[in-house]
Amino acid sequence: MDIQHIFLIVFFVTAPIIIIILEKHYTIVKKVGSVMACYGLGIIIGNMGILPEGVEKYQILISEITIPLALPLILFSLNVKKWFSMAGEAMLSLVIGLGTVIIMVVAGYYFFGDQIENSWKISGMLIGIYTGGTPNMAAIKTALGVDHEIYIMTHTYEVFLGSIYLIFIFTIGQRVFLLFLPPFKKAGIDNSKMNTEAEDEYGSYDGILKKRTFLPLIIAFLISSAIVVISYFLSKLFPKEFQTAAIILLITTFGIALSFVTKINEIKKTYQGGMYIILIFCLVVASMADIKQLVNISFSLFWYVGVAMFGSHILHVFIARFFKIDADTVIISGSALICSPPFVPVVAGAIKNREVILTGLVVGIAGYAVGNYLGVLIAYILK
Repeated sequence: MDIQHIFLIVFFVTAPIIIIILEKHYTIVKKVGSVMACYGLGIIIGNMGILPEGVEKYQILISEITIPLALPLILFSLNVKKWFSMAGEAMLSLVIGLGTVIIMVVAGYYFFGDQIENSWKISGMLIGIYTGGTPNMAAIKTALGVDHEIYIMTHTYEVFLGSIYLIFIFTIGQRVFLLFLPPFKKAGIDNSKMNTEAEDEYGSYDGILKKRTFLPLIIAFLISSAIVVISYFLSKLFPKEFQTAAIILLITTFGIALSFVTKINEIKKTYQGGMYIILIFCLVVASMADIKQLVNISFSLFWYVGVAMFGSHILHVFIARFFKIDADTVIISGSALICSPPFVPVVAGAIKNREVILTGLVVGIAGYAVGNYLGVLIAYILK
């Protein structure tokens, strides 16, 4: 490894940190989001012709190890007991949300599948991103061996359409939902402290480098590394064509199981630690993408992503109407699944209801837990 390769690896590791800092201090970066900022930077770097020869092997290595390492860290923060302590409407909205995503992804597969190469893999990724966001989509990309360009293109379409969805929610969404669904009933109690703690648990990087936080986080990282090694060896028990998917599902299972261990579950900032590694993945994968292939728009893929996103949410509204679930709960649940948990506080602010923040975060984190299983399962069924 020469000095150029060492410098590039240092860049891949440090650039996401700079983006996280910029996201905190600059509104425009926050609106773009750290994930898309890393994708954009990676595409620029990868297509300027400045990367040294032989860098591909390091890019592949980093892209293959980051997702397995990040998944357990994200899952350690799960609080399954909290899911079942939530109001019945919130849990029902979660189940409906997951069900409608599966229905629309499968329907879209049969409508657009013949027009998209390896459409069964796309289906798995769409299940992942609309149940748990980028971490699940990236995990399923790894599990199913999706090409880098197809992954970036799918995610680009998803982000574009997701932006349209957020504009709708931020402007007239609540009023439109109230035409079909009952209004939210205030609990009459002050949940502000609980909601603030929830926002900090899944959103803020503040204090992550303090000794009392950073040292336990290193231990969590070592546990995550051990999970990856154990899962790798256990995957050898499966048929060769399923071994990569088995690794991801085993890692997911171990991550959820260890979230029940109190000392691991109470380690602060494991979610943020996992997301930081996800950002490294986004940067590296984007640097491997050929922009010449990205400009070849696939309308079938674009419409498939649109059907999965908007179709699932529209169906969610109609089913929620039957069960008389309120508008704000449906909005926050759908936003958590479509846009991922970090967007929950933003959406809650847009609809002027902070009482639904905890509901949205629990729904989103639950999506992280089940998304990999559902994505891989549906993909192989469709195949």
